[in-house]
Amino acid sequence: MIDDEGQQLGIMPPYEAIKKAREKNLDLVEISPTAQPPVCRIMDYGKYLYQQEKKEREAKKHQKTITVKEVKFRINVDDHDYETKKNHVLRFLDEGDKVKATIFFRGREMTRTGLGRQILERLIKDVEPQSIVEFRPRQEGNTLHAILAPKKTDKEREKEKQKAAAQSAPSPPPPAQVAKPAS
Repeated sequence: MIDDEGQQLGIMPPYEAIKKAREKNLDLVEISPTAQPPVCRIMDYGKYLYQQEKKEREAKKHQKTITVKEVKFRINVDDHDYETKKNHVLRFLDEGDKVKATIFFRGREMTRTGLGRQILERLIKDVEPQSIVEFRPRQEGNTLHAILAPKKTDKEREKEKQKAAAQSAPSPPPPAQVAKPAS
């Protein structure tokens, strides 16, 4: 048994441990039921639960949820449309999101899956400096898709933004030299 200050009180029968806990107006909590003999601790159980919940909330606050953004292409995509969608992909990657590039084939387009692969390979080659390919183009039914992930971590991205802000911020002008009048 362990008391509320972390001191070991030794082995004692359950009724005696409960009596000691009630004397201090606290709870007797079984920490390790599988140990021989089981380990119990005197503590304020409500306060303990509150602190655990607080830790979980704090940990959740610092988590980054990874979202997957989807960009859809057609096999007969025009160059300007392709460039626009490529820019969307680059923006999503800069924001730290994964991107799923999809080509959906309808009807007779299924005979032209090679064109779809060419479009996705071109996209992968164009965004290669900013991305890592998680899944190469893969055909599932009538869709062909590839998944791209950002190359840099959030911390690296933050450092770059801070550097860019520091470089673009105007530096203060040098102090003016005041000439002394000739006497």
